[in-house]
Amino acid sequence: QVQLVESGGGLVQAGGSLRLSCAASGRTFSRYSMGWFRQAPGKERERVAAINSNGGRIYYAGSVKGRFTISRDNAKNTVYLQMNSLKPEDTAVYNCAARDNDYVAYSSWGQGTQVTVSS
Repeated sequence: QVQLVESGGGLVQAGGSLRLSCAASGRTFSRYSMGWFRQAPGKERERVAAINSNGGRIYYAGSVKGRFTISRDNAKNTVYLQMNSLKPEDTAVYNCAARDNDYVAYSSWGQGTQVTVSS
């Protein structure tokens, strides 16, 4: 498995931006498909973005499309989530996750980073 550590969360005003980072260690990062998830209190966990191993296939949830951008730097073993035009409803704990390919479940998870958007 791969170990994942998120960073970059914080408190921001509505309309602001944050960039989350997820640093990976352990087995070869470039082999993994990566995803960003979020969970707000009382709500189901939602996958907000995903990127395959070479960055050629990307997914966004409808709620963030056009505002969030996922990217990865395999040389740095890091996946990013650039979040622009943040809204109070984006407030949640954000986790990154890894899976061996796009056809299996995510098997490695980070500890999460809190994002709070004030109105």
